[in-house]
Amino acid sequence: MAHSIRSKHILLQPKKSGQQRASVRVLLHTAAHTVRDFLRQNTVLAIALAAAFVTSLVIPPDAGYLGYFDFKTLTCLFCTLACICALRNIRFFVTLARRIIKLCKNAKLCVLTLVYITFIGSMFLANDMALLTFLPLGFMVLQSAKQEKYMAFAFVMQNIAANLGGMLTPFGNPQNLYIYSKFNIPTGEFMSIMLLPFLIAIAVITLCCLIFVKSEPLAIENDDVVINRRRAGIYLALFALSVIIVFRVIPYQIGLVLVPLALMFLDRDALKKVDYPLLLTFCAFFVFAGNMARIPFVQEFFGWLLEKNTLLVSALSCQVISNVPSAVLLSQFTDNYRELLLGVNIGGAGTLIASLASLITFREYTKHYPEKTGKYVALFSVCNFGMLALLLGVESLWLAFMG
Repeated sequence: MAHSIRSKHILLQPKKSGQQRASVRVLLHTAAHTVRDFLRQNTVLAIALAAAFVTSLVIPPDAGYLGYFDFKTLTCLFCTLACICALRNIRFFVTLARRIIKLCKNAKLCVLTLVYITFIGSMFLANDMALLTFLPLGFMVLQSAKQEKYMAFAFVMQNIAANLGGMLTPFGNPQNLYIYSKFNIPTGEFMSIMLLPFLIAIAVITLCCLIFVKSEPLAIENDDVVINRRRAGIYLALFALSVIIVFRVIPYQIGLVLVPLALMFLDRDALKKVDYPLLLTFCAFFVFAGNMARIPFVQEFFGWLLEKNTLLVSALSCQVISNVPSAVLLSQFTDNYRELLLGVNIGGAGTLIASLASLITFREYTKHYPEKTGKYVALFSVCNFGMLALLLGVESLWLAFMG
């Protein structure tokens, strides 16, 4: 009897062991897919973490690392993103946008309205949040109106509008908030620096929409949404508080306490939906830039390079490492914040990785039309590199004229 039980136990062991190995393989396969999806959706974060790690091998972690982080910038960005997420959750922006779009009578006005909403939204919501809010709206409207042939064009124009519309205000683009805070630029001076490229961008985008979109009749389905006005009022007040912090009216620590505390009771989901990878990207690039600034050879090289042409160098660096890390890195080696500010904003146009916002647009479009990726990239490249060349040319001539 005992011998029979032992034999049965021996026979069951390989089977059990095989099941365990299969379970481990499934877990590893799932983990690999999870990591791959995360890296695909957060490519810039992965690069930032790798860059921070590599430079930390040259400059080992020490007390100086604490000086790398701009806590005011991180706080302002967190508070703004949290408030926007709360407003999105009650469909505030969608409701507002749809009411405006209902005034449109044809496809041309519809695309122009979508682009202008994104343009204006980026000035107050930041470019990435404007796209996350209004790209789905653009898709829904054009699809329901059976005008999908303009989808790629509308997405590209919305992307350019978000990148270049946000450059006018200190909180319109993440790199603006950083440079504005780091160099303590007066608000009036900041906006005057960015006014010329901002106006050119408006004119070019408008002209493109007028030329390439036809005035075809348009009908949009009714989809009125009743929003919670009380919550909308509170969220707008918290958003206003975040903006006031950006303008240095009150200490940033107040916002860091009030905004999360209010949302803990009103909308915890908004806190969960904050773009934490973006915040972590900033932290990683703070470490990377801080370490790079402590390497003598790098100091000399970038100092020499930026002395030659800060505008061109900063715009071109965005094409390779994106505009946010370019701003953080290059700000360590120059005091010419005017050309740096212009360069990292204009440089948001160009390659897909020139701006985090461009990757958001690319991801949103290919999610719906994966078979049209090549055509989208071609259209995106023509429009963006054209805008980049135009703005760089005009600003270079203007700076030369101003002496």
